[in-house]
Amino acid sequence: MRRIAAAFVRAATMLALLSLALLSLGGLAPPSNAQVVERPIEVPERFIEPPMLATQVAGGALLSIEKRLPNPPAVAAMDWPGQSLGRHGGTMTMLMGSAKDTKMMVVYGYARLVAYEPDLTLVADILESFEVEEGRIFTFHLRPGHKWSDGAPFTTEDFRYYWEDMANNEALSPMGPPQLLLVDGEPPKVEIIDETTVRYSWSQPNPDFLPALAGASPLYIFAPSRYLKTLHADYADPEALAKKVAATSQRNWAALHNKKDGLYKNNNPELPTLEPWMLTTKPPSQRFVFARNPYYHRVDPEGRQLPYIDKVIFQIVDSGIIPAKTGAGEADLQARELQFDNYTFLKEGEERGDYEVRLWDSATGSQLALYPNLNVNNPQWRALLRDVRFRRALSLAINRREINQVIYYGLAKEGGNTVLEQSPLYRREYRTAWAEFNLERANALLDGIGLTARDDDGIRLMPDGRPLDIIVETAGLVTEEADVLELIRDSWREVGIRLYTKPSQREVFRNRIFAGETVMSVWSGLENGLPMPDMAPRELAPTSQQQLQWPKWGQYIETGGEAGEPVDMPEAIRLMALLEAWRDAKSKTERAAIWDEMLRIQAEQVFTIGTVAGVPQPVVINNQLRNVPETAIYSWDPGAHFGMYKPDSFWFAAPDQTATASTP
Repeated sequence: MRRIAAAFVRAATMLALLSLALLSLGGLAPPSNAQVVERPIEVPERFIEPPMLATQVAGGALLSIEKRLPNPPAVAAMDWPGQSLGRHGGTMTMLMGSAKDTKMMVVYGYARLVAYEPDLTLVADILESFEVEEGRIFTFHLRPGHKWSDGAPFTTEDFRYYWEDMANNEALSPMGPPQLLLVDGEPPKVEIIDETTVRYSWSQPNPDFLPALAGASPLYIFAPSRYLKTLHADYADPEALAKKVAATSQRNWAALHNKKDGLYKNNNPELPTLEPWMLTTKPPSQRFVFARNPYYHRVDPEGRQLPYIDKVIFQIVDSGIIPAKTGAGEADLQARELQFDNYTFLKEGEERGDYEVRLWDSATGSQLALYPNLNVNNPQWRALLRDVRFRRALSLAINRREINQVIYYGLAKEGGNTVLEQSPLYRREYRTAWAEFNLERANALLDGIGLTARDDDGIRLMPDGRPLDIIVETAGLVTEEADVLELIRDSWREVGIRLYTKPSQREVFRNRIFAGETVMSVWSGLENGLPMPDMAPRELAPTSQQQLQWPKWGQYIETGGEAGEPVDMPEAIRLMALLEAWRDAKSKTERAAIWDEMLRIQAEQVFTIGTVAGVPQPVVINNQLRNVPETAIYSWDPGAHFGMYKPDSFWFAAPDQTATASTP
């Protein structure tokens, strides 16, 4: 309890600091319903070259800006609160905990065919425009003259290559196209109309399609064909390809192609990109450099090619020391690996570190949630975890008020893992279902299951005589998890359940869950706690192996039955049926009703056990960095954390922050 006692000592300081910060954190107004809109913006008459590229242009190594940009380029509106026209130049440093976090540059860069704006509308981004007919026919118009970062044309050939030569090539995609491209098992009809027009159509509506393209981890339906054809058996010179396979120690050409084609993984400096910054460092490394993409498709209203910032550095350090390094001023923009309990320390270091700490609204359904693994291999544990009385008892035996007061200073919302109050789908009864602290009721449920026998320490015994010891596995990333679990350990002990924690590296943590070795884990709650009726309720039904409460069911759905286990619980089957009904729904009213039933089932069944929600997310910003919002939503999907606020428009005001600068 030493760690918990220390939290009380920090409370007065924390509350004093927060009282000022929360004055400006009133939260965003409920975002408008996500819809497809276009925001035509006048294209500037002239374009301004980033000074970083001027020497290459003058020497003939790079085309002039007019020849590099598509026609028309995308024009940044620059009309969100606090945005201003910027200047070119500078290097922005961020801290990451793993070399695999190069993918976060794709998340933050957030160049998408269609993208969310901060009000959660969907607009064309990489695309010049698009049309949707009957919710099932999607016609995409590319920007003429758009180029990949290596100067190769970005055309519908890149869409054809992905569809025909990757998604439908058995060697590269043995399980066929991604599930997000299938509607009731039906793949799309893909029509290449001309060099800049491609159409996708299904016989039934596909409301998941555009949100998937706009995701933090997006659905890619294109690939850099000119580069990848050099790695494909149908196009490459056989002898040259064989040498490449041997040189990289891959088993065949398909393995080499899969290793090199990861647009989201972003771990191949040779792979062309459409993002604002391109990777220039070959892994492995402790320092990754991302340089501006000279062919990036966006400009500001005065014609400056974005991004404003020349380079982004990812410094790889142990995730546990990222808060300390951030507090020392070693990051220009940082939220990843920062937690609410770092706020006091970070706030105290503002002057010394030359930064400002802001608090953004978090958008998860629960700051931390427990995930009983309904697919655990052990048959006794599987039977117990699938008994709703057991899950309800565990939830009732959590003192959420204590967690809120001790860890979050009373600033959080206590309850289960569900949507937040800002969502039109919020129901208070879903937040409070089975979430009051009631040891008498919890004990009665456990007795009703038959767990009445206890050992000399008062711990209940399982049917085989073993003590009811629950090992909660964690990724071990933040002390906050340990603090919360310590409090849960104390209250569970009062109903005869002993809790142990087992931290491990994130990859090991997830692989154990996927394999069915983990009984229970802890992670954040619903990624999207601010859904609208027109957003797909995929998180509420088995759809992905990444869902820690039913990973094998999710894997079964993702792989079309090739791996994992078929869903075999009536309530989960009902959730799947409701998800399909949502996809077929004809109106927002119907979709809202389906959302409501799915949220009700989730609340009643307690598939995940929430704790508290609405905990502010600290965001540290260099004092010279501009256009980072004062108040915002820190959300993975929709939002891509910083991505929705377009970091390509962030800029440094101080001349000494930049190697080159152009005056606005």
